[in-house]
Amino acid sequence: MSTPQMDGAQALIKTLADLGIEYVFGYSGGAAIPIFDALETMKTNMKFVLVRHEQGAVHMADGYARATGKPAVVLVTSGPGAGNTITGLMTAQMDSVPMIVLCGQTVSWMLGKDAFQEADIFNITAPVVKHNYLVKDTNAIPRIAREAYHIATTGRPGPVLIDIPKDKSQAPFTGDYDAPIDLPGYHPEEAFKIDTKKIEEAAHLISQAKRPVILAGQGAMIARADKELRQLAEGLNAPVTTTLLGKGVFPETHALSLGMLGMHGTAYANKAMVEADLILNIGSRFDDRIIGKPHMFGRNAKIIHIDIDAAEFNKMISVDVAIKGDAKAAISALLPHIEKLETTSWLETLEGYKKKFPLSYKKQGGLRMQQVIDELYTLSKGKAIVTTDVGQHQMWAAQFYKNDESYHWISSGGAGTMGFGFPAAIGAQLACPDKLVVSISGDGGFQMTLFELATAAIHKLPIKILVLNNSYLGMVRQWQELFFENRESGVDLVGNPDFVKLGEAYGIKGWHIRRPADVERVLQQALDYNDGPCIIEAECIKYENVFPMIPAGAALEDMIIEAPKHKMEKPTGST
Repeated sequence: MSTPQMDGAQALIKTLADLGIEYVFGYSGGAAIPIFDALETMKTNMKFVLVRHEQGAVHMADGYARATGKPAVVLVTSGPGAGNTITGLMTAQMDSVPMIVLCGQTVSWMLGKDAFQEADIFNITAPVVKHNYLVKDTNAIPRIAREAYHIATTGRPGPVLIDIPKDKSQAPFTGDYDAPIDLPGYHPEEAFKIDTKKIEEAAHLISQAKRPVILAGQGAMIARADKELRQLAEGLNAPVTTTLLGKGVFPETHALSLGMLGMHGTAYANKAMVEADLILNIGSRFDDRIIGKPHMFGRNAKIIHIDIDAAEFNKMISVDVAIKGDAKAAISALLPHIEKLETTSWLETLEGYKKKFPLSYKKQGGLRMQQVIDELYTLSKGKAIVTTDVGQHQMWAAQFYKNDESYHWISSGGAGTMGFGFPAAIGAQLACPDKLVVSISGDGGFQMTLFELATAAIHKLPIKILVLNNSYLGMVRQWQELFFENRESGVDLVGNPDFVKLGEAYGIKGWHIRRPADVERVLQQALDYNDGPCIIEAECIKYENVFPMIPAGAALEDMIIEAPKHKMEKPTGST
């Protein structure tokens, strides 16, 4: 009996299943119907999750990838459906997150003629994807899908979009299903060929250091270099600080850990960077959140930069040695060349800074976000996968929820995307069904994607949805207080709903926390609840600022430890 002929959409779904894709997150529409139909006609192990908005789908795929290191697929229709993926694509691209986004498109002979629900998503998304395709030949679909997977997951990861006209997805597939990928100019395997001379130059600089600091970024995590990074730090007896997205790649409870550095990092991490005579950057792109004034950053130090993307070298900071390659391969090449440094005095100095400038918060005067996060860390023993939005709650979560493992901290870094945390938690929970997943959001960010409560409820995902409600856009209000003479504009979120009642409308269990004395009891009840998702609304004081703080555009030396007693100049950098 002959095998029934596949159409383009069926060939696409078969290819994705063969590549090991586990989840497809999406929202249907006319131009994508052939692909949605193929999800039914092709019997695969892939699971489809119907979301409530396309932005939620991309954030879910993002959370899945950050929890596993593996890509998921997003499937949406043309026009506004594809357009609604832009924020999620930008978030994934800036944070080097792999995924494949499939967009239905109007039929090819109507392209450029303003057809119903037509958008030039190929050109619209060009700045916010690692690569994209417009399918012109049905028989090319399997090859394109394999290329998309290869591009998304190798080198510096990122999102890849495939725009598929409806006539191409529903036309018969008559080509070679196993046609090889054709990417003659793309050679990610070269990332594992480490320049021996550069390694020797780096080792020489390291051997002369008295005050070294290792800066570990997400690139080290993507390379799964946790073990090698720890061997390097312990082998040198050198302290380690991480970027926001690098949290967990080096255990934050380790004696050599300085926690996170940067705008709202620990005081001791920032002081270490100022006083270091050697900075070894592994997998961080020297973003503006951590360097302050570029010409002043590390001016007393020799700087070594290991990165898989050569475009990051000398982009923000001029370095003494640049080593292009995979972080794990580079550290492995470096380890035989290093010996323990004499850092006793240096570590004693940093220990003194830890004691003098600890992360702390007031225990009186109302319910504070820091207390809620700190108690959550204690009760969960630091084992949860934590997702966040962006803002004050994000920075306090980064400070007070320590991470000892990779892929347990999921937060929007480069894009700073409000509304990211909750749908990302859905993706992370689907990826890790047996792990505790906690979504930490502010009341502003949560309302941007709260419609995905339906998705969480339908799938009975045991996510703990912690909404830290201060009825403000807190970080913007903080800047207005410090730099704009406390003129509040567009930050008072009057009209917030009762988030617990909102959850109940979806059949979701919820609790309020209104007093500091209630925090431990309520959080424990939520952690013990496993019959689907639950909401914890913590009604926190309105006026509280995140410290330490380095104003945007200021140097690390200008770090503010506590509320200033004098008028601050307006910052020169971005918020």
